[in-house]
Amino acid sequence: MATVKKRIDFVTSEEGLWCRSVLEAMEADKAYNTEASFTVNIEQFPGNEMPFVTTHMTYLAKHAEVNPRHYISNLRLRSRKLV
Repeated sequence: MATVKKRIDFVTSEEGLWCRSVLEAMEADKAYNTEASFTVNIEQFPGNEMPFVTTHMTYLAKHAEVNPRHYISNLRLRSRKLV
């Protein structure tokens, strides 16, 4: 049975801080689709919307096997708006 390895202190690590800064820059840039995603956690997110940065930081923190630089690179390609 597969187990999920969680990154301890990812959010405060050098790599985590870099990811957050890149995600925030993407969110500020109109060239990217950075809409909030749906969540069922209404206690933490009353409007049922998890912000873009939170969504991806949570994913990266929970999936230690994912290379954050590759993930961000792929995310940039997938979320780029076509003009």
